[in-house]
Amino acid sequence: MQPLCPFEKIFPSALKRDADYFMTHAYNEAIEAWKKDEVPIGAVIEHKGQIIASAHNQSRSTNDPTAHAEILAISQAASFLGDWRLNECALYVTKEPCPMCSGALVISRIGKVYYGLPDPKMGCVGGATDLGALPESNHKFESVGGVLETLNHEILKAFFDMKRQANATKKANALKENAQSTNNDEE
Repeated sequence: MQPLCPFEKIFPSALKRDADYFMTHAYNEAIEAWKKDEVPIGAVIEHKGQIIASAHNQSRSTNDPTAHAEILAISQAASFLGDWRLNECALYVTKEPCPMCSGALVISRIGKVYYGLPDPKMGCVGGATDLGALPESNHKFESVGGVLETLNHEILKAFFDMKRQANATKKANALKENAQSTNNDEE
């Protein structure tokens, strides 16, 4: 059974194509991830004012640890452009990219990265470290954090609260069944 997502998509006006506009589209991808019981992280890639790629996490459904929203969006954008160099593109992602995704952003020569929720433990575009600003790297990119941060924090927090509650309920039911089984065995 797919979990119901308590969050609704937002449809921004295309008249103002700023960071909030593109991040809202990434947020809508995060909602799609939730609906598929994936960690709700979404990403879009913009090129010259147009969204050319959009994705959400699919690691659980594909059993592929590399199927992060950013990696999937990078592949789509490169395919769309017919070039692996994304230096004229910007990535918008709901949570700061992990080490794997940040490395892919360097390799793909991304132009700029906007992220919603900072990740001081594993984020690698300014959180734990900044792979986009390595001194010896042949490619550097600017990153901007905190875009629609509250909105992106709320969906991730709610998802993991739901998961923790489901796990606690499952554990309590297992303990209850075990206790009943033990009582039946003693009789």
